[in-house]
Amino acid sequence: MSALLMPSSRSSRASAIAPRAITLRTLTPDTYRAFLASSPGAALGAGFLQCPSWADVKEGWRAQLLGWGPDPDDGQLTGVALVLLRQFPGTRKYFAYLPEGPVADWSDPDVDGWLGPLLEHLRRAGAFAVRIGPSPAYRCWDAALLKPLAGPGRRLGDVLASEVDPLGTAVAERLRARGWRRCGDDKDGDADAQPRHVFHVPLAGRSTEDLWSGLNQEWRRNIRRSQKEGVEVVVGSAAELPEFYRLLGITELRDGFRLGRSLAYYQRQYAALNAEEPGRMKLYLARHRGEILAAHTMITVGRRVWYQTGASADHRREVRPSNALQWRMLQDAHALGAAVYDMRGVPSTLDPDERSYGLLRWKLGTGGQVVETLGEWERPLAGSANHTLYRAFQAYLNRR
Repeated sequence: MSALLMPSSRSSRASAIAPRAITLRTLTPDTYRAFLASSPGAALGAGFLQCPSWADVKEGWRAQLLGWGPDPDDGQLTGVALVLLRQFPGTRKYFAYLPEGPVADWSDPDVDGWLGPLLEHLRRAGAFAVRIGPSPAYRCWDAALLKPLAGPGRRLGDVLASEVDPLGTAVAERLRARGWRRCGDDKDGDADAQPRHVFHVPLAGRSTEDLWSGLNQEWRRNIRRSQKEGVEVVVGSAAELPEFYRLLGITELRDGFRLGRSLAYYQRQYAALNAEEPGRMKLYLARHRGEILAAHTMITVGRRVWYQTGASADHRREVRPSNALQWRMLQDAHALGAAVYDMRGVPSTLDPDERSYGLLRWKLGTGGQVVETLGEWERPLAGSANHTLYRAFQAYLNRR
């Protein structure tokens, strides 16, 4: 019988095999990055929003790099977190935000073992509340399932999912049992800072020919049209960011959305991510007759690849520059060995009369799937003053 299963003992042998407590400590950027690059770290699949470079992108936030491990002296880590701290106006208290983090083993049923030390650390650091973005998926819908089900007033939640992730369900239950609240409602996630619904194109085990056959007829026709018209796709540089930003303004006006970011934001992002790792952020350009008609950004962390932001002109749309860009980016992600090409956010509407449905329809043409993440979760930290301030914070957000 294992000693762990025998009655408790005060012997030195029993003490030696007792489970070690998880400790939390601050990390240097180099130590943090080394963990993400290690086999245990890579297996956790950190996104770019949890890389140290993201702290340099976000102005107006203080940043902390934290790590968990069983022993602070042996250098081992089991998880990490980039925490952004924003001061609440008129106070010395902070709102703590972990965008798409922490980077941890969410399959561990003892979430208190590592989440508890994080909350206590943040409370001591002056945070009154914390928001996290757990990584497990909740459910997904295949493109082939959704395309024929579009209709007036319909939404993703009205359609039976192709798959429900049991881990996502379990994590949601564990968080609710510990006082966490899912931001916004359970349908759309409008209160989330990051998209709750994203679009994934699976790449693992597929050839380039498989990717091509997975596109619908409209996408294949548009890509052939772009090739016939002589659209050239190249990887640009920081010098083309102003042109990307100009096209983004045109796109926002045409498609009825507003990201609210400045050119300086994208320049800072490009510089910070590529300083951390050359080529981490790329700007793809589609040129026709010497003019840039579309520009899309792609971000890579390890073997994870994201299409982040796209922009295109209003004229000469018939040469299909955006389809040409995405086909090149899909192929490049496949060549990098990525398991999935993440096209980021999509709306939850299936109503063709809603303006935003066009984005979903466009991405469905790649033959991937809509994935509903667990979204973002919040909770006030211990103490009546923190609870009071959290209520005031929610009222403040509602007035904005």
